[in-house]
Amino acid sequence: MKNLNRESLGLDEKLPLKIVQFGEGNFLRAFVGYAIQHLNKNADFNAGIAVVQPINSGLVKMLNDQDGLYTLFMKGIKKGKEIQEHELITNIVRSIDPYLNFQEYISLAKEDALEFIISNTTEAGINYVESDTLVMQPPSSFPAKLTILLNERFKYYKGDSSKGLTIIPCELINHNSETLKNIILQYVKLWKLGEEFKVWVSDNCSFHSTLVDRIVPGYPKDEIEDYNHQLDYKDNLIVSAEAFFLWVIEGGEELKKKLPFDKTDLDVKIVDDMQPYRTRKVKILNGAHTAMVPFCLLSGKQTVKESVDDVFTGEFIENTVFNEIIPTLDMDKDELKQFGEDVFDRFRNPFVKHQLSSIALNSISKFKVRVLPSLLDYIKINDKLPIHLMFSFACLLRFYKGTWLGDTLPVNDDAEIVKTFEKAWALGNYEATAKFILENKLFWGEDLTRINNFTHTIVAALIEIDTNSTQVGFINFSKQF
Repeated sequence: MKNLNRESLGLDEKLPLKIVQFGEGNFLRAFVGYAIQHLNKNADFNAGIAVVQPINSGLVKMLNDQDGLYTLFMKGIKKGKEIQEHELITNIVRSIDPYLNFQEYISLAKEDALEFIISNTTEAGINYVESDTLVMQPPSSFPAKLTILLNERFKYYKGDSSKGLTIIPCELINHNSETLKNIILQYVKLWKLGEEFKVWVSDNCSFHSTLVDRIVPGYPKDEIEDYNHQLDYKDNLIVSAEAFFLWVIEGGEELKKKLPFDKTDLDVKIVDDMQPYRTRKVKILNGAHTAMVPFCLLSGKQTVKESVDDVFTGEFIENTVFNEIIPTLDMDKDELKQFGEDVFDRFRNPFVKHQLSSIALNSISKFKVRVLPSLLDYIKINDKLPIHLMFSFACLLRFYKGTWLGDTLPVNDDAEIVKTFEKAWALGNYEATAKFILENKLFWGEDLTRINNFTHTIVAALIEIDTNSTQVGFINFSKQF
């Protein structure tokens, strides 16, 4: 097989450098690289990407060995149909390790066609490190590196307002662009870079918060031979991803003109406020995951796919999402229903083996953020308790007892939380146990025993679970509503 490079494939296209991308890992290559490829192909976007390695180890050398080329394999379910596709991504035109060649990194500031900064340096990447200095080559943090690059551009173009950049972070933290901008301005002050530069950053650079959603397993090492057989070249940077793709970016008409995703078939939403979409994802996708884990593990299931494919557990999860979670969201109901259906397509993806035990990590804090708001909103809207969410809540409490039918359950949480549940279950009385846990404001943010009939309902569910298991127990429990 031939080596993967531009010469061996006869690729002589010269794309202008429009994007500096901080991060060269699997996610950005399967997400942003894929998105820009489609803009170039369908909207004449004509954009090349310069990849910057954000930490002192990474894939830049491997990218350079392949002239920035790599193959993206996409597998999944769309509207009930199995999808298997692969595509050669060709838009990375430079790959830079600033730890080995800082001057090459700085030279990016002088690129006339440069318009965008895009990043995904993990949730820990957008942080302020006070020990970073202007003379470090490079400083440790991503925001410090970016501040230096912006300052070089400001100086080189003598403060030209037209040379400001559009900055789009993809790190999975809420309000990611505001956080990044604030840290940059902290460095401006710390390093005494001047009021004019501060104004240039604030007024001439635009910052856009995002929500990104795509599962990217990455390099398919266990199936690499099967992947290689589908290619006529050797690719050391194959990346695999699910078929689903969603990118929500905060911005207005100007950003829509800069990024003409309307000319592609990608689900990219440029909106004034991304928070409803974030809430939608947290409540439906993440909420369904968290709500199903204890219930499905107690029902003898091991994976997400197995859970949604089973008649009993699958129907339970669907009713939870479509009848109890979605009705609490203040968005277009058809759009919410479609998103819910897409989520279940993702859950059924035969190419992703998502273990319930891996999702069980820190289930108490996850339930508080992802599930409890839907439960409480349902009560406010309907003036009654939601059957499935309450039973799921009871399964969560039962799961934290730690054993089930003689087997150890995969409880994985903070030691203090685990100890609290040990104390609760040691009380030896369902009502006392439930009250002890439900009144814990550190767990839930409020005393849930104050909600009418809440404790009684959880107790009834716990008794049914222990007496009749989840399936018969839920049938008996639902008759009480």
